[in-house]
Amino acid sequence: MTSKSLICVTCPMGCALEVAVAGDRVLAVEGHGCKRGVAYAADEISDPRRVVTTTVAVSNGVHSLLPVYSEAPLAKARVTELVSALSRITVTAPIKAGQVVMVDALGTGVRVLASRDIARLE
Repeated sequence: MTSKSLICVTCPMGCALEVAVAGDRVLAVEGHGCKRGVAYAADEISDPRRVVTTTVAVSNGVHSLLPVYSEAPLAKARVTELVSALSRITVTAPIKAGQVVMVDALGTGVRVLASRDIARLE
């Protein structure tokens, strides 16, 4: 059995969790202020996931970079791979917030969306 320290990010409280782990199984969670902390610890130990945020290049826009985000969390192990794939994309202005930039990120079914509007350069 090992112990792992985590900070719960499911709410602004940021509870400091101590998680007793055997393999990828959670045996006990201490320090949680609510039951969401227990669920967060179990997910973080067995299948850590992250919402990905980065930027992609823009052509013909008033800004040269577009902030984007994954619509749902992806496996933490694939975050770098997705950021690398997005670094090779260039979108053409005009762009609207919420516009789909990537339909099926790395075959996961998760869409990558624009975070803001970018007008066309006149």
